[in-house]
Amino acid sequence: MQEKELPFILRDPIAGDMGMVVYQNAVFYSKEFGWDSRFEALVAKVVSDYITNFDEKYEKCWIAEKDGKMVGSIFVVKQDENTAKLRMLYVDSSARCLGIANKLIDECINFAKSVGYKRMILWTNSILVDAARIYIKFGFKLENEEKHTLFGPELTGQTYSKDL
Repeated sequence: MQEKELPFILRDPIAGDMGMVVYQNAVFYSKEFGWDSRFEALVAKVVSDYITNFDEKYEKCWIAEKDGKMVGSIFVVKQDENTAKLRMLYVDSSARCLGIANKLIDECINFAKSVGYKRMILWTNSILVDAARIYIKFGFKLENEEKHTLFGPELTGQTYSKDL
């Protein structure tokens, strides 16, 4: 039986993609949730740290592309010797319901297992209900919650984890 071709591809980042990651996240979360420029600064810092400290054996970024347009991204970074951190899952609103988020998370988990991580963690906010639903589907469990105003509005930050 032939595997169905996906309407998108996953690829490694190329020149300009990291700037686009910052831009897409900043614009989306500002428009959708009213998050301020401190969120953009956090995304820029995560991207900068990834580029500056990149460890190709233990870290990876995937870019989702559809019809030549970047429509999603995700990162795995090293938290410690045994723990991978999933960072900044993003899927453009024009490309929702195509399975991009599921495929990105699946790739992250498989990569983390393949390089020997024993556990994966992520930090999100409770307002991102659709993302939480996907994380839970992949076996992530909520570890803790904490109120914050890091990006303007009051939010509840959530840490999830999964044994690999």
